[in-house]
Amino acid sequence: MRILHTSDWHIGRSFHGHSTMDALAEVLAALTAQVREHGVDVVLVAGDVFDSATPSGPAYTLLGDALVALHETGARVIVTSGNHDSAARLGFQARLLRDGIHVLTDPLAIGTPVTVSDDHGPVHFYGIPYLEPAIVRPLWPDAQLRTQAQTMAHAMDLVRAGMREHAGRSVAMAHCFAAGVDATAGLEREVRQGGLDVVPLDVFSGPDYVALGHIHGRQQLSEGVRYAGAPLHYSFGEQHKPRGSWLVDLDASGLAAVEWLELPVPRRLVTLTGTLDEILTEANVAAHADDWVCAVYTDELPQSDPMRRLRERFPFCALVQHQPTSSSDDGHLSYVERLHGAVSDSERIEAFLEHVRAGHGPTVLESELIRDVLDERVRDEALV
Repeated sequence: MRILHTSDWHIGRSFHGHSTMDALAEVLAALTAQVREHGVDVVLVAGDVFDSATPSGPAYTLLGDALVALHETGARVIVTSGNHDSAARLGFQARLLRDGIHVLTDPLAIGTPVTVSDDHGPVHFYGIPYLEPAIVRPLWPDAQLRTQAQTMAHAMDLVRAGMREHAGRSVAMAHCFAAGVDATAGLEREVRQGGLDVVPLDVFSGPDYVALGHIHGRQQLSEGVRYAGAPLHYSFGEQHKPRGSWLVDLDASGLAAVEWLELPVPRRLVTLTGTLDEILTEANVAAHADDWVCAVYTDELPQSDPMRRLRERFPFCALVQHQPTSSSDDGHLSYVERLHGAVSDSERIEAFLEHVRAGHGPTVLESELIRDVLDERVRDEALV
């Protein structure tokens, strides 16, 4: 059986104020052509189909067009929800889709597979939607589910229980931050890197292949546990990471081969660093006039209207940053930098407490109280 593993489409996300809908439609059309060219049997979309819990009308249209096009190649399509998706809205759409397109958003159905057969017998696909511990904890009151690691471990126990009931090869899909990810891989903007939210790699033992989503750069954590990354570059931090998907072959005994399929980049991303005059040289303009440009100018003083000057030469200049070469370190800057690097509310609170307490962060009791308050907020937002 031949499987294509993709994820993190983020339909509806903007790029520094610019719509990405047309570019994503172009890339998904190329992905569909690869599905047809390589005779793919099953396409897996491992979460974050949408960028928002309340997608726009055009976002639904693009998703519908993409799923129908993939289905028309003859492939089955299996989609799970991510942390950006509304599982309820994505799950509602599942009722309207045709046979051969499966949208898996129900945590209580994790142990029930979608089964697709080939000449060697059945392959069972287990879809794990994104699981926020504070929201799913009431579903399994006897389990201790305070962290992503605990919650994903429980979900994989359900998968392995399903595997014992359904003989044959198996594939799992999940959306989380797994241990072993390269921190330079273009991390998704809300990925929590704190130790409590990292899922150990051995949690995913059992299936022949595990298709992960949440990280925007491709990653191979083991031979059979991988991230495909996003099909588009959604930030300048991702600019050097290839875009594509994994082509996975299963034979009679399990995982046989995995190949990377490159996707086209509709518009390249480039970061130009130097004084403003150096960035605006004819050589740079000739090389990058059609690229998305992040300009980091190093003049000692801020320049007048730099974005206007840059866009006169680079029509797709999206971001300007002033980083003088001789900046002073007054302590306040390091605090601001730490806040900028924080990727979760708990990390931002910790950074603030360390700043105002001369390096002393929250106590164990305070950490528990902070986590309880944040969990309560998540639950309240889920009910809105």
